[in-house]
Formats: sequence, structure tokens, C-alpha cells
Amino acid sequence: MSKSVQEVKNSLKFKADEKDGLLTVRFGVKKFVIPHKARMMSDGKFMFLSFGASSELYEVSGKTLKPMDKGADGSAAYEALKPATKKPRGAKKDKSAVELPAALAEALKSLPAGYRLGVGADGTPKLVKTRTRRKKGA
Repeated sequence: MSKSVQEVKNSLKFKADEKDGLLTVRFGVKKFVIPHKARMMSDGKFMFLSFGASSELYEVSGKTLKPMDKGADGSAAYEALKPATKKPRGAKKDKSAVELPAALAEALKSLPAGYRLGVGADGTPKLVKTRTRRKKGA
């Protein structure tokens, strides 16, 4: 799916961590930190910089930053810069269907109602009566 640079900038704006003191200005030998909070993400090929009402997506080439055109395709930059998504703790894992061999499925269908298949102490299969649970207070 193709994303424009503007869509990528809008998507990354609040995914980047906000940091203080990222922007500096050098006058002669003195270096001053600009007192604005900025959001920045980067990897080897792309850099995203956002502060205030302005954000920009740059392409890194050698030691220079080249701003990407707003109409250009920004899909590669988005894939490189988007943060990894983690599942919340305790989230259910995707379950896939288990395939049963036909012979096993037929054998399980032949079990009588109210019984299940169990294994004895010596490893032999046996029929075990299914436990019926009742509600508390009934």
C-alpha cells in the first residue's frame, strides 16, 4: 500500500517520543539549546523531525539531509520508522485450526455420550466417565 509523505508525517507525529533539548544553535564557539520540545525518529535511511505545528520527513544521503517532497511515496520511510507494535500483556494468541487425521476423527465419534478418552497408569487408553459440574447452591 502506497503512502504519501504527508500521510507518513501525520502517522508518525504522535508515535515518536517527545524529547527536550534536541534543537541547538551554534553562534561562533558557543552552543545554545533551543527551549522547545521536539519529536524525532531515525534509522540509517530516513529521519522524522517534528516540533510545534511543523513536521518534516528527511532522506539521509551521506552526511546530508534531503527533505522529501510532499507528493512522493513515503511507504519505505514509514516501514523503516514505525515503532514495533507489541501485544498487550495477557492478550490471546491467534489460534489456528488443528487438523485431525480421518481415522482419529472417526474413532473419537464412536465414543459413547458422557464418556471421554483417558490414559491409564500403564499408558493404555480407556474410557472415563465425564464429570458433570453443578452450579453452587443448586
